[in-house]
Parts: sequence; structure tokens; C-alpha cells
Amino acid sequence: MLKPRNIDFSKGISARDAAIIAVITNPALRAERVRLGLAKAQLLQAGILPNPAFSYSLDVPSGGSDQGTVNAYGLGLDWDIKSLLTRGARVDAARAQEASVNLDIAWREWQVAESAKLSVYRIVMLKGQLRVAQREEEDLRKNLEAIKKAVAEGNMTIVDQDAVDSTLRRIHSTVLDISQKLNQERLGLNRILGFPPSIKIQLKPIINLAGPKTLPALHDIMNGLENRRLDLLALKLGYQSQEARLRAAVRAQFPGISIGFSHARDTTNVITTGFSVSISLPFFDRNQGHIAIEKASRKQLYDDYMNRVFQARADAAGILADIKSVKTQIDATDKSVQTLEKLVKVSYSGFLEGNIDVLSYYNEVDRLTTRRLDVLKLQQNLAGLYVALEITAGEYIGSDGNLGGI
Repeated sequence: MLKPRNIDFSKGISARDAAIIAVITNPALRAERVRLGLAKAQLLQAGILPNPAFSYSLDVPSGGSDQGTVNAYGLGLDWDIKSLLTRGARVDAARAQEASVNLDIAWREWQVAESAKLSVYRIVMLKGQLRVAQREEEDLRKNLEAIKKAVAEGNMTIVDQDAVDSTLRRIHSTVLDISQKLNQERLGLNRILGFPPSIKIQLKPIINLAGPKTLPALHDIMNGLENRRLDLLALKLGYQSQEARLRAAVRAQFPGISIGFSHARDTTNVITTGFSVSISLPFFDRNQGHIAIEKASRKQLYDDYMNRVFQARADAAGILADIKSVKTQIDATDKSVQTLEKLVKVSYSGFLEGNIDVLSYYNEVDRLTTRRLDVLKLQQNLAGLYVALEITAGEYIGSDGNLGGI
């Protein structure tokens, strides 16, 4: 699902680059992949048959009427053939389990890759918010200095100065808050990529927001969902593995059978060669306990699979509804920003003409800045929803939009 890419760190990385790097270098994924080695070892073990048992005995006459006697000895070779009955089912179970673990690891890789993408989007959006807030803070500082001079010259009152100072303090608090979130998100990206906190990752100047040009219909997402979601495929194989374990448990209820060959000589120098068969009598233990356990485990896997499918479909429907809602909010907030920009211009003209007081003007400026930040926050939420939709759908859904100029 992740295509190979040439990554040049000196030019910055994109969201897709971060996804690929995370899959390769994330420490948690490296630990997860150990499970695949364990599953391969279990597959190897499942195909190994038990060793035959060889026995040897020696009897030396040591008393009594031992004239004409010889040393007696015995040779035996026994093997439990019951393992042949369950070997095929055990191998099938281990093979399906290996494939299930492989898919489960791939699902974790997919989630980590998408988390890395989302972290990049958040950093870009937070940088956009920070630029808006810092630009407004810089303008307010310049205005405050000009108003201080006007107050000193008696052209404005201290009340006007306090109004600007109060607005400046609020926007400065916003700048500090966004800066803190940005630093936390940068550290979070480093953690996902497996990089030390001291490394500052450079991003490309233009990052595309993940999202389809046309929002897919719910039917399109649900169609074939069970065959795209790696976790659902892993559960299917896990069920097959459990089905094979149940077959092995059923076959294991047959009595244990061992066959053996013997060759012996007694003290009278009589040599015998024989064949032996031993069968356990299943009066009490007919493997019914293991069969019940495997049946319950199979039922649990089935219910887990059905619940996961239901949850995936519900998540897809909920995410699509949220995307439409957030898009509507963005459109409404954009229109509000445009209206407030016109209102701020009118207020500024009124302020210069003395028809509007400073407090009213800067209240409008504060509202405009808040709305601009709201748009960026909503776009950040939208990016998160697109990533959530990709995770839920189990596939890429395309990308459009340019966040680099924010």
C-alpha cells in the first residue's frame, strides 16, 4: 500500500514521506515484527513429528542355578502414531496464524503511517495558525506604540490605550498556546518516526491536505470493506487458524496409539522378535475439554470479526457525516471572515473619523482574528477526518487542497 519513494531530507519531507519513514523506523513496529518470527517458528514446530523412543535392557545372571545361561538383553523401538492424525490440522492452523499475524502487523503499519501523515498535517495547520496570530500580535504592538504616543500628546485617552493593550495580551496568550501545541506536535512526530527529540524535522514548504476531490459515497466505502481492511483479513485468517485447531482437537480425541518393535534374548539364549501396539482407553479424557475450549475460541473470533465489521461500517458513516458537517462549518466561517474583514475596514475608517471608539474597533479586530484561527482549526479537524476515513476504508482516498500558502 506504500509505494517506494526517494526521500531527500535536505529538501524537507512530505506527509507521504513521513508515512513511509514511520513504517521503517518506528520502534513499536520493530517490536511488533518480532511476532512474525514467532509465528514462523510455531509453523515449523507444528510440522515436526515426535521422535521414536528406543529402549535397551541388559540382564546378567547373578546367582542361583546359572549354569548354561547367557546374558539377556532387549531392544525396543516405539513411536506414537497419534501425532499423524493431527499434524495436517496443526500445520494448517499455524500457517493461517502466520498469515494472520503478518496482516495484523501490516494493519499496525498502516495505522502508524496514517498517524505520521496526520502529525505532519497538524504541524502545518498549527504553523498556519501561529503565523496568523503572530502577524496580528505584531500589528497590535505597532498600534499600541502609536497610541501611547497619542496618549502622551493628549490626542487619545488612557482608556483607549488599555483597550489595545488588553487585545494584545489576549492575542499574545493565543500565540503562546499555539506555540506550545506546535512544539508538542513536533515531538509527537519525532516519536512516531523513532527520531530523538533533539532532531528538528524539516517539512516541505507545500504540504497537500489528504482528501478526495469528490467525497466518496458511503456505499462505495462499504463495498468490499472486508477485503480491504487488513485487520478484518487478519481476523478471517485467525478464524481459519482456530477452525484448524478445532479439527486438531477433534482428531486428538481418538485413542492414543503407539506401535513398537522389539528384539530380545533371554538367559536361556532364546531370541525373540516381536511387534507391539498400545492403545489408551478413553474412559475419562476424550479431549472434550480441549474441544470445548477451541469451540469457544472460534465463536469468540467470529463474534469479534462481526463486531469489527459492524464498527467499521458505523465509523465510515460517522466520519463521512462529520466531514460534511465540518465542510459546512468551514464555508460558513469563511463567509463570516469575509464579512468581518469588511466590517473591520469600515470600523477603521470610523475610528479615524472619530465615529467609533478604540475599544469597539479592536473588539472587531479580535473577532476577525478569532474567526481566521477558527477556519484553520476546522481545516485541521478536516485533515484528521480524512486520515480517519482512510484508516477506516483501508485505502488511500486521494488528496487535494494546498495548505502551503496558509
